[in-house]
Amino acid sequence: MDSPLLELTDIAKRFGATIALNNVRFDLRSGEVHALMGENGAGKSTLMKILSGNIQRDAGMITIDGKPVDIRSPRDARAQGIAIIHQELNTVPAMTVAENLSLGQEPRNRFGMLDRTRVLRDAREKLARIHADIDPSRPLGSLGIGMQQMVEIARAVSEKARVLVLDEPTAALSRTEAQQLYAVVNRMRDEGVGLIYISHRMEEVWQLADRITVFRDGTYVGTGTRDELSETDVVRMMVGRSIGDLYRHEPRTPGDVVLDVKDLAAEGLGPVSFQLRAGEVVSMSGLIGSGRTEVARLIFGADRRKGGVVTVNGKPSHPVDPSQAIADGLAMVPEDRKGQGLFLDHSVERNVSISSLDQFVSGEVVQNRAVRQAVLQQMERLRLRKNAIDLPARALSGGNQQKVALARWLLRDSAVMILDEPTRGVDIGAKREIYELIDALARAGKAILVISSDLPEAIGIADRVLVVRGGRIVQELLADAATEENVMRHAVGASADYQTPNTGAQP
Repeated sequence: MDSPLLELTDIAKRFGATIALNNVRFDLRSGEVHALMGENGAGKSTLMKILSGNIQRDAGMITIDGKPVDIRSPRDARAQGIAIIHQELNTVPAMTVAENLSLGQEPRNRFGMLDRTRVLRDAREKLARIHADIDPSRPLGSLGIGMQQMVEIARAVSEKARVLVLDEPTAALSRTEAQQLYAVVNRMRDEGVGLIYISHRMEEVWQLADRITVFRDGTYVGTGTRDELSETDVVRMMVGRSIGDLYRHEPRTPGDVVLDVKDLAAEGLGPVSFQLRAGEVVSMSGLIGSGRTEVARLIFGADRRKGGVVTVNGKPSHPVDPSQAIADGLAMVPEDRKGQGLFLDHSVERNVSISSLDQFVSGEVVQNRAVRQAVLQQMERLRLRKNAIDLPARALSGGNQQKVALARWLLRDSAVMILDEPTRGVDIGAKREIYELIDALARAGKAILVISSDLPEAIGIADRVLVVRGGRIVQELLADAATEENVMRHAVGASADYQTPNTGAQP
């Protein structure tokens, strides 16, 4: 067996009274992909921050090629050949791709001025190494997240990284972009780079990883090869229990129509017609760019519709902005929780209460004590620590941020809930809690529309699946008929005999 390229032994870290890492270990070999898995708060990010030099370990040893190293800053990490591609990209969107690739290494001409010709030439060479077909003269911010990520990887490769950490690299990528990333990962492994792959997505871990290590609550649980471990084994290691079928729920009985959408249209979208009933969960599935999110935004007043009629509990809803949609009984958790769903620098209390303050006014004065008590009740319902109420939202893990976004609408008690990618970037334990919440809300009479790129999720939690392609609903499938193959067949247009959707069907 090859000696480890990188070895972390008995690493410990404490933040005040909180033990973040308790003598954990991890090792990485050249030319392998080693997945690091665990729920949010398991200690994965803390260990990577120690490896990158952003924080200091309290105890333990780091060795590279069997020799102890002391990493006290990101510069030290780079000098050791360690590069990290964070989920939140470390790039400058206003600068070009080439300028981003040369940051900190800007070539100069004989007059001491920036050599722009060489910047472009070097950028093309760096992108070519990872087979990325990107115009280096384009502003980075004009590219999709997937291509921006490729630019970061190209920079890491150009710096001769021997250890590359990828933190939730596909969280915001389309299926095509993810496949491009997988190809880059496999090429780098073939070239002898050691890759640490952090992900909550079982399917990609099983596609890429040679070995898997699991942390739980800041402790090391175990390591095994892909052949030695099953998905069930990994889930049990992550959560400390067997959680059974993630999507299991008892049959639900839908009631009256709550949301009725008829001939909804906008530029390049529609007409779209469907209904949501009280007590049911309907998934909207389709490829990236099919128009799922656009439909949700039109209903919620985030974008202007060009035609169509939307009614909520029999009353017309014509919101020109989300505030009117909220008043009509609609709620929406957007796919970009950080950019659109939360006020990251404001407290949890502020984020949860912001859409419901009108319910706590007496004599034109907001009753702050009542607001706080109501927020605490929703936090308890979602298993959020009460002492987090005054923390800024950005201080929470991704899973807990999503719970805060959900808590806002639980407090509002809206009739219709639109959840766009509700479990993106959320660990498997938190996913189960969100699925249980969705089921409980449906049983309490809410009408719930879920948009999800995770096909097993979209099918497993729903009573009906609406398949979207080219800005239209091309098929409606009841739960019993909604297999992954069937949904994908309609999503890509592989079926030659689409039926007219029965938009008013009751399961």
